[in-house]
Amino acid sequence: MAIKKKERAVCEVSCDHPETVSLAKKELIPARQAQQAAELFKALGDATRVKMLRALAKRELCVCDIAAVIKMSQSAVSHQLRVLRGARLVKYRKEGKRAWYSINDRHVAALLLQGIEHVRHA
Repeated sequence: MAIKKKERAVCEVSCDHPETVSLAKKELIPARQAQQAAELFKALGDATRVKMLRALAKRELCVCDIAAVIKMSQSAVSHQLRVLRGARLVKYRKEGKRAWYSINDRHVAALLLQGIEHVRHA
């Protein structure tokens, strides 16, 4: 039985493509934006938070409702909502003693739905 070599993702020949390298460098985002994007994806890197965002994608919900939807305690939901607020993925408004949460803007909803669609497609 032949043993397969692990395929490595490296160029086997050393060469330069100055025009494409130059174009790619021009398209790079500033370091601060790259860090912010990484933090955004880190906040999205938790299944519970993704479920919460999905629940909020079409409607505003209070903490009690979110807890009931994802079957978690209100304190656990509040903790996750703090992370989502910190990443500017959700916003809230107070109404008496209740806090109502919703998706921060259409970009968040689009990002979430694109991710879900990508997973379903694969």
